[in-house]
Amino acid sequence: MIKSVFCEMVGIKYPIIQGGMAWIADSSLASAVSNAGGLGIIAAANAPVEYIREEIRKTKKLTNKPFGVNIMLLSENAEEVAKMVCEEGVKVVTTGAGNPGKYIEMWKAHGIKVIPVIASVALAKRMERSGVDAVIAEGCESGGHVGEITTMAIVPQVVDAVSIPVIAAGGVGDGRGIAAALMLGAVGVQVGTRFLVAEECTVHDNYKAKIIKAKDIDSVVTGRPTGHPVRVLRNKLTRKFQILEKEGAGAEKFEALGVGALPKAVKDGDVDNGSVMAGQIAGLVCKTQSCQEIIKEMFSQAEETLNTVKVV
Repeated sequence: MIKSVFCEMVGIKYPIIQGGMAWIADSSLASAVSNAGGLGIIAAANAPVEYIREEIRKTKKLTNKPFGVNIMLLSENAEEVAKMVCEEGVKVVTTGAGNPGKYIEMWKAHGIKVIPVIASVALAKRMERSGVDAVIAEGCESGGHVGEITTMAIVPQVVDAVSIPVIAAGGVGDGRGIAAALMLGAVGVQVGTRFLVAEECTVHDNYKAKIIKAKDIDSVVTGRPTGHPVRVLRNKLTRKFQILEKEGAGAEKFEALGVGALPKAVKDGDVDNGSVMAGQIAGLVCKTQSCQEIIKEMFSQAEETLNTVKVV
């Protein structure tokens, strides 16, 4: 079995984190991933603090395994959520969209492992100096908000730049991706898109069907002019975004078009006019499975890959 220092750090069986996908990563998905031996994550996003608190408490009833909360630091309620996870005894916090520096001392005092998502070597170094426990080096192949560097390029550079554990994210959809990440020096992976079609994932069936039908070229990055580009699957909405880009529209027009687009797809099932966030590995995803089946299959394939690879 593939083991790593990350498993020991957070008390899990397999070195895999479920991505903190906004509007998607709830108690149902997080508890299922944790019960399957990974690290389930609840996404705080912009949700009300009491809603997140309730999801944490639901997860505790559904699993006795470790799980975490993802905090989007640009959210208006980030500070409230940062305090609340201490009150609720959360063991792991992953962060995105900002610098968690001002919360680290408080989290550490409550025994919380802090693992920020980073998209550059410079930010990884800064996070290490701040005292985080590990970093998630995320490449632009991932779904949702993305940077500019690929996973293949960023992971080994971050591994060489810091002494803390590095988790690879972006473009990991099967065991071959896990094996590749480990060869690049990562001690584990973060996976989002593959879990979108998990039986325990509560996204609309239309969303899952679009992921399963996706081909390798079906994702596109939209919203670059806003400074917050997002990778999604192509549909009517992305074509409207592309028109705005050609017209040289201002950021406010992009933001107006994107308001409510994610829940429209996730909850309402409008995969034509909603935002269907997914990574470039969507083309690898071809079936719905339980979280346990997904994780076992991925790590069995990873072990097989690592054991059979030959250099000629």
